Amino acid sequence: MRRIIALITIVIMVVGLLSGCGQNSQTGQSESTQPKEKVLKIWSFTNEAKVFATAFKEKHPDVKIEFTMIPMTEGEYQLKLKSALQSGEGPDVVALESDFVREFVESDYLVDLSDLLPFAEEVKTYQFTIDIGTDENGVVKAFSYQATPGLMYYRRSLAKEYFGTDDPVKIQELVADLSKFEEAAKIVKEKSNGNTYMIASTADLGRVIIENRDKPWIVDSKLVIDPKVEELFDIAKNFRQNGYEAQATQWQESWFAGMNDSLVDAKGSPKQIFAYFLPTWGLSYVLQPNSAPAKGESDGGKTAGKDTSGDWAAIPGPMPYRWGGTWFGVTKDSENVELAKEFIKFVTLNEETLKNWALGVYTNEYLKKIDPSVGDELQQPAGDFVSSQKVVEEIASQFGDTSAAKFLGGQNPYEVFAEAARRIDLGGRTKNIQATDFVVQDALWDPLDAYASGEISKDEALKRFKEAVKNALPDVNVD
Repeated sequence: MRRIIALITIVIMVVGLLSGCGQNSQTGQSESTQPKEKVLKIWSFTNEAKVFATAFKEKHPDVKIEFTMIPMTEGEYQLKLKSALQSGEGPDVVALESDFVREFVESDYLVDLSDLLPFAEEVKTYQFTIDIGTDENGVVKAFSYQATPGLMYYRRSLAKEYFGTDDPVKIQELVADLSKFEEAAKIVKEKSNGNTYMIASTADLGRVIIENRDKPWIVDSKLVIDPKVEELFDIAKNFRQNGYEAQATQWQESWFAGMNDSLVDAKGSPKQIFAYFLPTWGLSYVLQPNSAPAKGESDGGKTAGKDTSGDWAAIPGPMPYRWGGTWFGVTKDSENVELAKEFIKFVTLNEETLKNWALGVYTNEYLKKIDPSVGDELQQPAGDFVSSQKVVEEIASQFGDTSAAKFLGGQNPYEVFAEAARRIDLGGRTKNIQATDFVVQDALWDPLDAYASGEISKDEALKRFKEAVKNALPDVNVD
């Protein structure tokens, strides 16, 4: 009997050993029971999301990230994204730019992220960034890692010449509202004999005023002309007719020329620009790169203008406004909703991540240690203004001796950004932010420009504006 029991024991041991041969040699886990690899699909229109994805991979090495970047050229990103979502083949996480984030927030493409709000409270996320990612029913569908309040950047040397001071506090007092701003523009013209314009383009000031409307563009499928829009028409014409504005087209050569004193009029006479309205990112991506002298094409490559670095200052300006930003949402097609939420929490609501992002920790060297395949270009420089007030308060002092601070004549840019951010309170005006905003406002600029130039009456300008809106949005009543 003992021999039989012994033989049975031996057989069991042999079977156990043989079955062990089918186990993973590294984990000792049966191949049939190995955990399935987690895959997170992320779509974006810039490589910033790839920086975050790489940093996320460091914390979650078991996750395979499939990153897809699609440019926003002619709306290509939005079209491909909507097509994928309509066919049920959308990614897990999507990046959404300010101009079209509301279109997706107001749709049924994104899942509810309201359960992440406690983390937003912990890091004191700026409320206006949450408002923009919240639909009309109070459901949060997207969070942002950025806060992008707008500012007024002005030339210190010109301020001293025309106002006797370049002190940001005193200049802010002189332009504290639209009426004072227009009075300041008059002084600049008179004291410069018309050689310095207050602004380069009416579109600069237009964005500021439009942001402060009391009513949304469309109410009950009808176009609404808010009193602030009427005010914009009047101010635009006053600035154009009185020579307070250079009549440059935003984002074109003459508009940039005012940043480095290479601007000239039709007769070749040099002209200067006193102020630009740009958001936080406008400092590092627009003003600083374009403050250097421009290369001439017809003068043998000689430089035109001068380096204006250090001759700028930043203040909140006549009205608080915001401009730009990127939000992240989770699509209804995601098969990994909780993992996708974890990514958004890591990117937008994690104190360590936001500090690293703002302070430039995510260098190319840092990212390549995580994933050598990222190449030699991927990185995030310091200076982006993040959406956490808690983080902003903790790190603001570290920006007092940066290239941006030197560019602003010694001003700490983060402290200026923080002041501008505190002034933004969408409050009841959250409803003003609609999916169709970009389309409606795009229809406004040409009629506004024609009216400012005196080519058409205000009635005709408004008529053309309404017709353009109707063409773009046939279902909207413009009468």
